[in-house]
Amino acid sequence: MINTKYTLSKYARIGGILYLLSIVLGALGQIVIRGSVITMDPVTTSQNLVASDTLWRIGIIGDIMMHILDIPLMIILFLLLKNVNKYLALLGVLFNIIQTAVLVVNKMSLIVATILINNSAYNEAFDANQIHAQIYLLTDIHDYGFGLGLIFFGFACLTYGYLIFKSDYFPNILGVLMSIAGLCYLINSVVLILAPQYSEDVFLVLLFSLIGELSFSLWLLVKGVKEVK
Repeated sequence: MINTKYTLSKYARIGGILYLLSIVLGALGQIVIRGSVITMDPVTTSQNLVASDTLWRIGIIGDIMMHILDIPLMIILFLLLKNVNKYLALLGVLFNIIQTAVLVVNKMSLIVATILINNSAYNEAFDANQIHAQIYLLTDIHDYGFGLGLIFFGFACLTYGYLIFKSDYFPNILGVLMSIAGLCYLINSVVLILAPQYSEDVFLVLLFSLIGELSFSLWLLVKGVKEVK
């Protein structure tokens, strides 16, 4: 039975491991790898991509692994939160599924960029400036696709945050932090789409998202669930 404290704690700790791995893989791909390749200049970005082709592909594989981990993590979150409200827990999972699907499809833009630089037919068909512009366009498309996916994840975090807050076996502060994380994801993505000229100014709000998700994942891993009277 999954309604015992022991079993819930076991699921929670597995979920904590999966969540932490997802955070690490996501940070490596988006911040460390792509952050070191993509610059404000299309020519420099293309040159960096050529020089870091293997690293770029590793980043793609890391992202795919992160999305694979999303699937068992979603199941565990549903098992942990369904006793609070089964329908809201299912709603959170559905938001999460859409986010994962969008981000998986979005990886095609990163793959196409590697095709452009490694296929001689395209290098012959387009001049250097066209190749540079197309690669830069693909990185822009990925950024917007990433922001689009995070809209759905923002709603997932808001839903999870409410359920965590209302539960008897997680501290209320974790629910508040997860809700703030969801709100920050929504702010960042909406600004990116509606007013991209201000996107860099609000990008730092994602630090609060990291705090919320990291706090929850560490609690799952270290504490599991509290004793329910």
